[in-house]
Amino acid sequence: MDTALHSMRERIVAAHHARTSLRIHGNRTKDFYGATIKGDPLDTRGHAGIVDYEPSELVLTARCGTSLEEIALTLAKHGQFLAFEPPAFSGNPTLGGIVAAGLSGPRRAQVGAVRDFVLGTRLLTAEGELLRFGGQVMKNVAGFDVSRLLCGSLGILGLISEVSIKVLPLPKQEVTLRLPMSATEALAAFNRWRGQPLPISAGSWFDGATTVRLSGAPAALAAAQVRIGGDPLADDDAATWWNSLRNQTHPFFGNRTSLWRLSVPATTPLMAIPGPLAAEWNGALRWHATELPAEEVRRLASAAGGTATQWRGAGEDGMFHPLSPTVLEIHRKLKERFDPRGIFNPGRLVTGL
Repeated sequence: MDTALHSMRERIVAAHHARTSLRIHGNRTKDFYGATIKGDPLDTRGHAGIVDYEPSELVLTARCGTSLEEIALTLAKHGQFLAFEPPAFSGNPTLGGIVAAGLSGPRRAQVGAVRDFVLGTRLLTAEGELLRFGGQVMKNVAGFDVSRLLCGSLGILGLISEVSIKVLPLPKQEVTLRLPMSATEALAAFNRWRGQPLPISAGSWFDGATTVRLSGAPAALAAAQVRIGGDPLADDDAATWWNSLRNQTHPFFGNRTSLWRLSVPATTPLMAIPGPLAAEWNGALRWHATELPAEEVRRLASAAGGTATQWRGAGEDGMFHPLSPTVLEIHRKLKERFDPRGIFNPGRLVTGL
């Protein structure tokens, strides 16, 4: 155990015995995400560095405080990347924060979410135990579900001290197409394209235009362009567009008093929610800037088989979609098992936990 991890362990054990709350953080790019953060700061950035990386195995293992920038630069030297495109939000998030938040970028609809890439983790518990789940190779699935469980947990179960994560080769070529469409036409097109062998790696709709990214071999991209149509964007313009969605630097996300993030089946028709709309993930992620009451937005999302997160402007009901009694009880039991005295990020994910 290195010096930084040993120091964090001592603080955690002391907090556990004193029943003192801790708020885990790295570069604080996601302080807005979840309920108000409480407790004494526990900075993970001292426990940083890539522990193991074998490009031929497509697996990288790094400590929790390792920055996204360092990981991305290391992978790029070998023509690889984090395919789920974690958002940076104009900052430089740490690996621990990326996994704890569980947020993915535009490529999520094609390759999967953060949890689909996490192969193994090490977790420092409230009692000072350093538990290891999963492995460093894709064939080893022992404890895999526990590692996936930590994705999106927002640190309420313990300190994610180390992560082994699957990486992928960079696409051979990419092209981004833009087509004028209404929102209804875009949703229909996304569903139609999904049933065809097209190399679509991202799809979005905003302000009367559908933007589609194709990734793969040049011949496959050329054939897909003919089938989809539209006008290709210059490489720089395409990169700017997808990064503006990934990191929410697009003007659509600015100066919103109320902004909702709805995750719904991609086949869901346009919903009766007034206000500006943007869509990602080929229609499965909908952003609604609306003043509609929270209970109505969540009712509509639930009716569609999805969830609604109040990204900005959350009231007393909190940011996240309410859990069913059964799922809430599972959360309570997990919290009691890993953090019996409730010292880690109390209330950030679920009120009372």
